[in-house]
Amino acid sequence: MANTPSVLIDGAWHETTEQKDVLNPVTGSVVGRIGYGGRAEATAAADAAAAALPAWADTPARQRADLLHKAADLITARAEEIGTLLAAEAGKRKPEAVGEVAFSAEYFRWFAEQARRPSGSVHPHEAADRRHMTLRRPAGVVASLTPWNFPCSIQARKLAPALAAGCTVVARVSDQAPLAATELVRALTDAGLPKGTINLVHGPAAEITDAYLQHPAVRVVSFTGSTGVGQDIMAKASRRITRPLLELGGNAAFIVFDDADIDAAVAGAMIAKFRNTGQSCIGANRFFVHSAVYDEFTSRFAAAVDEMTVGNGLSSPVPDLAACIDQRRVRAVNDLVDRAVDAGAKKITRDFDLPTGAFCAPALLVDVPEHVGLATEEVFGPAAAIFQFEDEDEVLARANATEMGLAGYFYTRDTARVWRVAEHLDVGITGINNALPTAAFAPMGGTKQSGLGREGAEIGLEEFEETRYLAIGL
Repeated sequence: MANTPSVLIDGAWHETTEQKDVLNPVTGSVVGRIGYGGRAEATAAADAAAAALPAWADTPARQRADLLHKAADLITARAEEIGTLLAAEAGKRKPEAVGEVAFSAEYFRWFAEQARRPSGSVHPHEAADRRHMTLRRPAGVVASLTPWNFPCSIQARKLAPALAAGCTVVARVSDQAPLAATELVRALTDAGLPKGTINLVHGPAAEITDAYLQHPAVRVVSFTGSTGVGQDIMAKASRRITRPLLELGGNAAFIVFDDADIDAAVAGAMIAKFRNTGQSCIGANRFFVHSAVYDEFTSRFAAAVDEMTVGNGLSSPVPDLAACIDQRRVRAVNDLVDRAVDAGAKKITRDFDLPTGAFCAPALLVDVPEHVGLATEEVFGPAAAIFQFEDEDEVLARANATEMGLAGYFYTRDTARVWRVAEHLDVGITGINNALPTAAFAPMGGTKQSGLGREGAEIGLEEFEETRYLAIGL
């Protein structure tokens, strides 16, 4: 297999001595190879970003916006090609993979426009010979570190605002699914971004991350991944007072009240739980259903799961559920289910005959003790526990009884309840009668151990800027 240069430093794509195979989780076949770098390559990338920063920071916002629009158009035009590659390397359903790439382009479009909107402010003066104002400037070089579950859209959610703000970037993507994200970056260089503005190095996560965080020009680190790794990155970032922007683990509750539209709730549950084979930080983990509708919702939810097809995401017809990223993830999910059953839980969905590959059967369980892992840990797979509740205060207390606070969902037709629950569900993202809350113009981030800062929306640009105050004597 020919190697496509995949390490980008100072505007040039490089091959490296070491190559790493990227495997399809269904067949085990080699999808492609990436050049594998290390500390030297990461440091060179950060040097290039630092050298490119002054010119990019001073590039007029209109020019930066035009380049990001061009990149968005290229990503859109290549969505089918890049999405097919993503489905192969990550085991995704092809429509989801192509959709993810297309959605990635929207971040570049939205932040291209945001870059041109006025920033800063003028304050009323208190003396005739003084004026007071603020302006915003790029924070510096940004380290963008992303996982394998949504490798294109999460990287785009970081790159677009950073570049729009006038920052330069050094990036690393998970080596479990690096190929499509590399092509996303290639679209940026093909769009004409100046050399050194965006740099990409594949390699050992800890080694690359440490090299970035130790570089004096890196002023922001934007990371999406597990809470444990996020804590480590935050500790290392503190040594140089590097700004951490962290989107970490989740344990989302999905609440169905007694007045919910059950048709909508079941449809939403299928999306919130099984999108990307359950491998989503904002995926629903714990289902709380009011006792008055518990039997109806649970039976209909289980029936919908039992009708699912499981198979290769690249096959036709497209299955309802595709592969997990690898066998380790399959074992982790199955272990959570087995431990719950051993503790007295009951599986209410059918047994599936699974094809060969990294496949995990979808499973719903009831009578789950709330101390077991299926109820307390981020499942990150197609399994979930269903619990019963009696009143609003009770379910809020149980939903909030976790150190995680990334996302939550609830279904109700009571407008007063919408406000009460939205204000007291302790999460950063809430889907209300809506299982797909993510949008380029919306803030993404969590509370508690689920992270710091927000990506997307106006605040997503501000995370990569410094506010400077000017006191002017006339």
